Amino acid sequence: MGERREARSSLLTRRALFLAGGQAALLATVAGRLYFLQVVDSDQYKMLADENRISIRLIAPPRGRILDRFGVAVATNRPTYRAELVPDQAGDVNATLDAVNRLVPLTEADRRRVVHDIKVKHGFVPVVIKENMSWDDMARLEVNTIELAGVSVEEGRIRDYPFGTTVSHLVGYVAAVSEDDLDGDDPLLELPDFRIGKAGIEKAYDIELRGTAGTSQVEVNAYGQVVRDLAREDGMAGQDVALGLDMALQDLAVQRCTAQGSAACVTLDLWTGEVLTLASTPGYDPGAFAAGLTSTEWQALVADPLNPLSDKAISGVYAPGSTFKPLVAIAALDGGLITPDTELVCNGEFVLGNAVFHCWKKGGHGSLSVHRALRESCDVFFYRTADMCGIDRIAAMANQFGLGTEFGLEIPGERTGLIPTRAWKLATTGVSWQRGDTISCGIGQGYVSATPLQLAVYVARVATGRKLMPKLVRPQGVMASDADAAAAINADFTAIAVADQHFDTVRTAMWGVVNELHGTGYHARIDVPGMEMAGKTGTAQIHHVSKEVRDKGIVTGTVVPWKDRDHALFIAFAPAGAPRYACAVVVEHGGATGGEGGAVAAPIARDVLLAAQQRDPVHHVPAQMFGAPPRLAQD
Repeated sequence: MGERREARSSLLTRRALFLAGGQAALLATVAGRLYFLQVVDSDQYKMLADENRISIRLIAPPRGRILDRFGVAVATNRPTYRAELVPDQAGDVNATLDAVNRLVPLTEADRRRVVHDIKVKHGFVPVVIKENMSWDDMARLEVNTIELAGVSVEEGRIRDYPFGTTVSHLVGYVAAVSEDDLDGDDPLLELPDFRIGKAGIEKAYDIELRGTAGTSQVEVNAYGQVVRDLAREDGMAGQDVALGLDMALQDLAVQRCTAQGSAACVTLDLWTGEVLTLASTPGYDPGAFAAGLTSTEWQALVADPLNPLSDKAISGVYAPGSTFKPLVAIAALDGGLITPDTELVCNGEFVLGNAVFHCWKKGGHGSLSVHRALRESCDVFFYRTADMCGIDRIAAMANQFGLGTEFGLEIPGERTGLIPTRAWKLATTGVSWQRGDTISCGIGQGYVSATPLQLAVYVARVATGRKLMPKLVRPQGVMASDADAAAAINADFTAIAVADQHFDTVRTAMWGVVNELHGTGYHARIDVPGMEMAGKTGTAQIHHVSKEVRDKGIVTGTVVPWKDRDHALFIAFAPAGAPRYACAVVVEHGGATGGEGGAVAAPIARDVLLAAQQRDPVHHVPAQMFGAPPRLAQD
């Protein structure tokens, strides 16, 4: 009995020892694991915990401003409110959207956009539910976000265009990042309120305007809602871009062009090549693109017969009409084919085989020299002159004056127009060049075409005798008051290989166009002493006028449908005696009064050139210019 009691006691003792040892081993394992977690791997788990508690977010930098030559902002930023949703934190997205809709109405387009953005973006990236909310909507949603998992209200910036349609084509607009824009390299592109340039200067200088992103650290709760801000590091704002544009002149040009419907006006500073106005009407509201254009708004823009989305100043291509005649005169004078005293007879028509080319003046101008031919815009004189020159000489001279060429302007959309050649026609049509083709080109019709920008450069080169190049953007730090620095922008203008006396002959005739009694632009002259302009009117036919219609009398005026009217053109420079500014105006289908450039287009150029001179009353002259502009020889 005693032996069994001792054996049982020994067994219990061993079991107790085993149990104690097991418990000790278990406690040692737990203690070791706790030591490993809390000491050895503490930094790693602290980081993981912080990642769950702390959210690091990118902050979109303020976009750089776009300024005119005097520092007036034509594109800037203003605050706005938006509602965002983080899909990974929202749970049932549709239920969340329904809850938001009860507070702030959402359209079906809003919901479709949110669903689309969730599919193409990472789940942790916020997507915009509602943009540009009013203060009341923002406040209503803000006080209820505690019940809306994954929803937050953010203050952001939206692009603001103070002058709206006045400068839309030049400045362009920003819009939301599309799938095609996502390259995977720039996380900024995935931010919900980020916009990139889509047109104009906004597109051409998008990288410079973007800036560098900042970061913020915020503490979030289990629902992903922000509890408090922990740290913030602002990014670097985008660079400002300064233009040579004069916003006051631009506004005037747009007002005057708008009164004529569809038109363009380009004004250049002849000392620097800077573009002072680049007006195209009608325009569009760039702010609507920044905020998000609706389908209805887009369809209205596309369907508008005046084509407000087109920048007519750089991409509109038109026959130059009689504005081409000064160039033909220079080509003939330079080639020794005529002199300033050469007289040619105009009896109202020029006959070439079976073809008859008519002058605009029925019965003709009689015998006249190049001065009177330009002043009164005689067609027959330039039919004959072009026939003597031939297309090769005309084309070569036109290229020297910037026609048929591209200037590499800083914004996209520039077109080259066309100065035809024998090779071009053969390659394009399969038909050889004909003598009649040259006759038509002699008055700026036929195959010849140009943009308003090219016409402005062309008349600028006539005025200065130098190969001026247009520029939109000023070097960093150069403002309008720094005349020497501004003049250095294009200080390397090279001279055109034409004798000064030939330039003087043509400039004097262009002075006569607007300042002599029988000039076609006489009624649009500037009568302020010392500010007179010299120019050339033009009318570009868009339909062939048959003999029957001509015999019955060409119908003009508002009885002709708008789209069937001729274009009205005018090119000019001022002051006539010491050129500083050049201007080209094209009014689409401006022939309601007969299509004369002198009646429709010239008054616009007059007002702009007069204002340009009046805005610089002391006529600042840089200390070092590219070379004094040749003075007009007036006799």
